[in-house]
Amino acid sequence: MAGLLPGEPEVAGLAALLELHRARAAARFDSWGRIVLLDQQDRRLWDRAAIERAALRLRAAVRLGRTGPYQLQAGIAALHALAPSYVDTDWTDVRALYDRLYAVDPSPVVLLNRAVATRFALGPAPALAEVDAVGDRLAGYHLWHAARADLLAALDRPAEALTAAERALELATNPAERELMSRRVGELRRR
Repeated sequence: MAGLLPGEPEVAGLAALLELHRARAAARFDSWGRIVLLDQQDRRLWDRAAIERAALRLRAAVRLGRTGPYQLQAGIAALHALAPSYVDTDWTDVRALYDRLYAVDPSPVVLLNRAVATRFALGPAPALAEVDAVGDRLAGYHLWHAARADLLAALDRPAEALTAAERALELATNPAERELMSRRVGELRRR
């Protein structure tokens, strides 16, 4: 599609986003088929050539001057993929891209994802405030509870973190996500 519509920046943005996600595919699951979160992925397994191609495609799309949600999502994925490590990700830029994404896609899930960036840009306390601010709209969403659990654990509030993780586990329906949440609940119970 991107080849057929070279002047359409959102098509190029979507192609870049898909390529960035595919470039990390080998590191997303361990040998038992369990989810490996981004901060624990072995970046040596990532397809660096694909990441560079996607970044070039995204830069060309952005130069067309009509930024849309796919380009912004690809920009966020590119910041993660191009960072030398999870810790070295430019979280301030990630957060700023989520602000821009929210302007074109005012979704509470975008705000939830922004809160994850806030944790690393500003700290867990302001991030928890952002997560709690969308709680009325995401109380039935397992990832809202999972994010709360991680933030509460980072703030050394283990009992509340465990309650949030247990609720995330109750709400998760995907077997891989349920297994991940089950591991998280187990870790919190051992604290």
